[in-house]
Amino acid sequence: MAGALDGKVAWVTGAGSGIGESAALKLAGAGAAVILTGRRAAPLEDVAARIRAQGGSAEVRPADLMVAAEVRAVGEAIAAAGGRLDILVNNAGLNIQARDWTTLQPEGAAEVIGGNLLSAFHCVTVALPFMRARRDGLLIHTASFAGRFVSPLSGPAYTAAKHGVVAMSHSLNMEECVNGIRSTVICPGEVATPILDRRPKPVTAEERARMVQPEDCGDLILYVACLPPRVVLNEVLISPTWNRSYVAQLRNRP
Repeated sequence: MAGALDGKVAWVTGAGSGIGESAALKLAGAGAAVILTGRRAAPLEDVAARIRAQGGSAEVRPADLMVAAEVRAVGEAIAAAGGRLDILVNNAGLNIQARDWTTLQPEGAAEVIGGNLLSAFHCVTVALPFMRARRDGLLIHTASFAGRFVSPLSGPAYTAAKHGVVAMSHSLNMEECVNGIRSTVICPGEVATPILDRRPKPVTAEERARMVQPEDCGDLILYVACLPPRVVLNEVLISPTWNRSYVAQLRNRP
């Protein structure tokens, strides 16, 4: 894949860790100039330094993506730097521990829905004008198995938000296909990322080792990014072979 994305600009959100970090490294390794966004500058600077050490191009643009003005500011920086944006990896997300209906509070619901759905909408509205101008562009959104399947594990707010991300992505293809813009939503099962630390029930190191790893998702994102413009992968499900939900069902069946 080396050089496959030469000359292209990719904006990766949630780029300081997990899937976003891996995606940024993979895209930069294929030649893309990457813009790294997240709430904390320090981990973004670490990822950028690693990219530059390998001869790649990386720019750090911290922002709280739940704040529309901060997202617009990133867009203004992209415009000032040359006005090109080929790829948006809409990856930022979060969850909380008090997530089920017995513990969920309005503030928690607002945080989860804002951090997973509203933030994604903010980034899309900023990215689309750049892509429409070139009549070309790719939007890749990290949703979740929770965006397709309802279960108690992730909590109702996260599940509703990720279902919204899936719907958002499909609606983009319905409207923007005439502008050469493609939208892919990726729905991972359990991935060994820092978001697991927010689980009410701790996840062991052994369990994490059997999960999808961030680099697996990074490889998938790179594959999607390197497809020809005539092709769109509308939706992709990726999960661990040892799927803990399936295993639990097998163990509990009569």
